Amino acid sequence: MLNFLPAPLIGIIASILLAINALFWVPLLLVFAILKLLIPIPFIRKLIGPITLFIAESWVSCNSGWMALTQRCQWDVQGLDGLDYRSWYLVNSNHQSWVDILVLQHTFNYKIPLLKFFIKQELIWVPVMGLAWWALDFPFMRRHSEEFLKKHPEMRGKDQETTRKACEKFAQMPTSVMNFLEGTRFTPSKQKRQQSPYQHLLKPKAGGFATALNAMGDKFNAIVDVTIVYPDGAPTFWHFMCGKMKRVVVRVRQLPVPHEMARGDYANDPAVRQAYSDWIKDLWNHKDQEIGELLQQADKTRR
Repeated sequence: MLNFLPAPLIGIIASILLAINALFWVPLLLVFAILKLLIPIPFIRKLIGPITLFIAESWVSCNSGWMALTQRCQWDVQGLDGLDYRSWYLVNSNHQSWVDILVLQHTFNYKIPLLKFFIKQELIWVPVMGLAWWALDFPFMRRHSEEFLKKHPEMRGKDQETTRKACEKFAQMPTSVMNFLEGTRFTPSKQKRQQSPYQHLLKPKAGGFATALNAMGDKFNAIVDVTIVYPDGAPTFWHFMCGKMKRVVVRVRQLPVPHEMARGDYANDPAVRQAYSDWIKDLWNHKDQEIGELLQQADKTRR
């Protein structure tokens, strides 16, 4: 609607609307988060949970509102049929940009339960957003490097235990657990440094995915595999705010939960680790091929 304005002005307007939206909903979230902390009564916490969920989903809806006002983007989304707002899902997606989060929230809001992301521990200090993630019980994870674990072997398994405890909380009400298997945003330099065998993806990391599946495998109704493609190139967050993202393609498919694999001991059983590795390798080969095909189709459409 406002796309006739100069891009920098659109970016400023969108940033102001984003900030106003966050500053309106975040204090409400924090009020109920403090109540949950001060009144550790299960019955009260069960009452507060749906309220914080309503606030979060309203926040996402308002984000979609200012996006519609400031963006002129062609959305090509397929595969949402059959999803259930009252079910549990383990959601996986490729990761290219901070914009992915807004795309995922816009795509799935009210289609499935609110997406709960695994977030790096240091991101709790992000102004406003860090507090909001904390209020919504998003799991903050600290990933220790292999070098650190060699020096501190007593810390081995702590990351997985943190994930497990977070997922056990999610079992109390329908939840969508979001996991980026790549662990970081895709860039050509990271791809080259990793020597990734995939053309459009980084190497997947199975740890968080396996722990979530192990903790809640019997609860999950399906694994939701998401592929996001930006035909004109992955936008930076500022480019997105300025209305420069013209097209986004989202493909969604539901996969059955591999229950036998989910019941295995990923941390200590090499056979289970290999089973996860093979399963994810097949998933990633399919996704890499799908991204290539979607880019080719978009290129033909552009011509």
